[in-house]
This record gives sequence, structure tokens and C-alpha cells, in this order.
Amino acid sequence: MPENEKKFGFISIIQMISGIHGYQITATDTIDEQLKQLYQTAFPENEQIPWNDLVRLIGEMHLDFTAYYQGEDLIGFTIVYPRPSFNWYWYFAVKEELRGKGLGQQILTALIEKYKGQSFVLDMESPRQPCNNAEQRQRRHAFYLRNGFRDTNLYRTYDDIEMTIMMMGDDIFTMQDWDAIVAELRKYWTWD
Repeated sequence: MPENEKKFGFISIIQMISGIHGYQITATDTIDEQLKQLYQTAFPENEQIPWNDLVRLIGEMHLDFTAYYQGEDLIGFTIVYPRPSFNWYWYFAVKEELRGKGLGQQILTALIEKYKGQSFVLDMESPRQPCNNAEQRQRRHAFYLRNGFRDTNLYRTYDDIEMTIMMMGDDIFTMQDWDAIVAELRKYWTWD
């Protein structure tokens, strides 16, 4: 657990039910090595920003990076880029051995409650693209649909991986909106 723990109030409901604690991570925290390992194993390498750059972006982009623990045990983390129009739900990971136990559901429910009334967008590996992890993509897509996200029918391709853009909220989301998010990211970090 990070040395400079800051318990988030929005997690208090699930904390009472399941003992989950959320801790806001800042760029100045000593970050738990388990978080780095989870980040590096939960996402394909070509979807990752190098860890040191990501840590730097926490402060520069004012990212909402929250780690979730049950007791002393890391469960997972979320990274949200809060924006005036659409919050970008950037990363969400639960440790592999804990998936399918309802913990991710509880974390997502708390996060949705925290940003209640605001729109969310996320991009994920498209379930319609032929691939080696088709079942995982289908489960992930179904998870977000069950939790109120909808498919925008907008797609982007990065390194031959098709990404589908999903959103939650009543707003209309366009490719121009997505390009605006990417342009903001490019102000802080660029990739090849």
C-alpha cells in the first residue's frame, strides 16, 4: 500500500460490504511495485504508456489514479482522465486471479457513483476483430454493456488492433471528440 494513503469517500459503501479500500495515487507517492506489475501484465505492451511516463502524467494531467485493496492485498486499479465534457476511463485492471469474483463490478459501481451525472468514454480491444483473445474481449465488452456503457460504433486502429469506443451518459460522442482527447494527451506525451 502506498505510504501516503488517502482513503476516498466514494469507496465507503463497498468498503463496508466487502472490505475494499480505495487509495488515491499521486505522482509523489511511493508506488506499490504490485501496481506496476499489474499494469504491465493486464494490458498488451502496445497499449501501455511506459510506466515512468504514466507516473509523470498523474500530476501533469491531473489523472484520477486509484488503487483498490482488500486489507493489505491489492485488488486492482483505475485511471480516469477527468475532463469537462467526457471523462476518459483510461485504464481499469483487476488482478487476474481475482477476476470473476465480483470485485471489478464493485469497483466500477463505486467509480460510476463518484462521477454520477457525468459522461464516460473508454476504448477497448474490439470484440468484432478476429484475434487470439476473442473470448476475453467478448467478456469485457459484455461487462461494460451490463454496467450501462453503450457501443458508439466508433473504432480506431492502433498497431493492427481495432479498438471500439464505448460511452456512458446521454451525450453524443463523435470521432472529433475522440480526436480532441488524443490531442490533449499528445500535449503531455507522444508515441511513435
